[in-house]
Amino acid sequence: MLAQQRPISEPTTTERRPYRLARRPEERVRVLGGLMDLVKPEEVFHFTDARIKARQKAIVGNHNLHSLYLMRHDPDIRAFYDLCDLIEVDSVPLIAWARLIGRSSRRFHRCTYLDWRDDFWDWAQRDGLRVFFVGGEPGVADRAIERLHARWPKAQIAAHHGYFDARRGSEENQAVVDRVAAFAPDILLVGMGMPRQEVWVYRNFEALPACVMFTVGGAFDYEAGAQTPAPRWMGPLGIEWVFRLFTNPRLIGRYTLEPWRLIGPAFADLALALRRAS
Repeated sequence: MLAQQRPISEPTTTERRPYRLARRPEERVRVLGGLMDLVKPEEVFHFTDARIKARQKAIVGNHNLHSLYLMRHDPDIRAFYDLCDLIEVDSVPLIAWARLIGRSSRRFHRCTYLDWRDDFWDWAQRDGLRVFFVGGEPGVADRAIERLHARWPKAQIAAHHGYFDARRGSEENQAVVDRVAAFAPDILLVGMGMPRQEVWVYRNFEALPACVMFTVGGAFDYEAGAQTPAPRWMGPLGIEWVFRLFTNPRLIGRYTLEPWRLIGPAFADLALALRRAS
């Protein structure tokens, strides 16, 4: 059962310092109404490693045009991004827009699971990191783990499918949270699709154990071979959406209508850029 959307109050968790904000304030930028961090995969790993060693909870989210659209309509999504410690940029067009309005973005700042997955699993196996995955249809994660173990046989991975009653307080939801806690992961990957995965992390943040939480969309569907990712050469060109739309025409609204709802924030960005230039 899908989680029901409902407005909730602002999080009570204390505000987190943006990644490296004290040293490099230009790395955290506001673009199209959303805050995001211009980081490369190795910086994400550095941040994650520091939080693991300190046994501190942290959330690594990601922004694209879809998330920026959702953030304007769903208070839970806004609350999730307020709670994030680090926000990757998962969109070449978004990076290009940031560059156009004078931010220090580059193409290498595109940072998603499929971009850093090889280095991630190399690191996880080498350092003995415990990784728990929540998401996918029943059986998908098991196939994904089997395929991952073929290349990284010593990786410590456990999982639970994403088809459960995710409402906070439900028995099924509590069982998933308890299973995650019992495994005591260093890293929790949540791949239930946007916005369900973000809402789930936000609503269960306090109950989850100390670990670094990533929202990773269909990562394990790709690992299991249940879905075919866009060819990697499409990513740097910013045209993965063409492949996704071709393979899943139901996304037509996401790619053709939602961006128009960001016209207001785009004009605000341009106005700010002009003021800076004057």
